[in-house]
Amino acid sequence: MRIVIAPNAFKGSLSALEAATAIGEGVRIAAPDAELVLVPIADGGDGTVDALVQATQGERRSRRVRGPLGDSVDAEYGLIDGGSTAVIEMAKAAGLALLPPDKRDPRVTTTYGVGELMQQAFDAGARHFIVGIGGSATNDGGAGMAQALGYHLLDENGRELSAGGLALKRLARIHVGGVHANWKETEVDVACDVTNPLTGPRGASAVYGPQKGATPDMVAELDDALHHFAEIIRRDLGVDVEPLPGAGAAGGLGAGLMAFSGARLRPGAEMVMEALHLDERLTGAQLVITGEGRIDSQTARFGKGPAAVARHAKQAGIPVAAIGGSVADETELRLLFDGLEATVVEPGTLEEAIAQARPLLVRAATRLMWLVLTGRRLR
Repeated sequence: MRIVIAPNAFKGSLSALEAATAIGEGVRIAAPDAELVLVPIADGGDGTVDALVQATQGERRSRRVRGPLGDSVDAEYGLIDGGSTAVIEMAKAAGLALLPPDKRDPRVTTTYGVGELMQQAFDAGARHFIVGIGGSATNDGGAGMAQALGYHLLDENGRELSAGGLALKRLARIHVGGVHANWKETEVDVACDVTNPLTGPRGASAVYGPQKGATPDMVAELDDALHHFAEIIRRDLGVDVEPLPGAGAAGGLGAGLMAFSGARLRPGAEMVMEALHLDERLTGAQLVITGEGRIDSQTARFGKGPAAVARHAKQAGIPVAAIGGSVADETELRLLFDGLEATVVEPGTLEEAIAQARPLLVRAATRLMWLVLTGRRLR
């Protein structure tokens, strides 16, 4: 029996690879002769580099880059497909988790380090980029990223803008002379599961600014600055990013990537499934097992990794089951999954569940597999 095991990370306890390995161990207890194909997945957010590098035998690289407040941080990225594709998580260089709460200020935080990672991967030979943009600490519209790629963002005196979203209100013109000509040959895919425009009441500043430390007054200032930035981009680059769905993602980094690298914004999970060649790995499988820390209605509604796995499995006519640390909204989930199993089946605390995540997942996989085998015998 060929079984594809393709879980997302169980956040706070197990990486996607650790989860896949634990599920595989549990399956083998019930079906020792099963042929297992482990495909740890991600949905474009945290863990995307790990999942893609591990699943494709890629390469990790680390680079010291400028962090969100200009200090140096060590940030990893991945190279897959023989080095032709780079996998970058913007949070590694400009993420909210890199800053303590009292240092969060979206007026001055920068995406410069994200551009440094992209340029490093470009110099290493990558021409296709997969960029996850969740968890940002920034609101600079990708201006810092653009500067790291060689764009000059100049004020009315011809001086380079300082870092941060608030500085954008002083932007007078964009000069492209420092950008490597071969960047035109690249293809940039951005994992983006939000549809917020760049500005306005649903824009980057209003919706995401407060969680990055912005007060109501700051939100208004930053929104005005991004509006001005969009006007200069429209005039100098001929791209109208302001109203585009997803432009407001990651403090406007979605807009910046579209404007400065010609990026396409795509659903994160589907983009990762494509990079993992999931459909090819499903060939010949009789069962698919996926999962993540919590399986509920949001799994389906917000395009999370297990939902993408389920869709691909169903298109291939393969039964698919999901294991979650907890499972809710089962009626809705039955439309997506043929089977559901929770790791926690006895009373206990969240801390205990996290501490015992691996053995609990192994046991849940064994229970699931016994049910599958029983069903096969009853046919």
